[in-house]
Amino acid sequence: MTILLVISAPIAREDIPVLCACLRTLLNESAAGFVVCDLGALVDPDAVTVDALARLQLTACRYGRQFQLRHACGELRDLLALMGLGDIVRPEAALPLKPRGQAEERKQGRGVEEEGDPLDSTS
Repeated sequence: MTILLVISAPIAREDIPVLCACLRTLLNESAAGFVVCDLGALVDPDAVTVDALARLQLTACRYGRQFQLRHACGELRDLLALMGLGDIVRPEAALPLKPRGQAEERKQGRGVEEEGDPLDSTS
């Protein structure tokens, strides 16, 4: 199970205790092992955003849960790294792509023929 937090508006410093209290309530009511914080709609992250995310991470950790960011923009990733939190508050890892078969296994559409490259001497 996963708890999903969606943050779509800028975070003010006074919002941080409220966010952490909400997360504590969710953690007390759930056996979920993961907390995912979706930031896809968040624009213009700042130091307060990073502070809030670090505190949410700490709250989840105190309850023995894993915390991960989803859809963090490049600017937020840069801020996390600049503030030394890139390894602490981690954006989700890119999912490995599953191979879908070799090129030779694909079916060709009707009327499509493979042609060799005239500049390629191996053809």
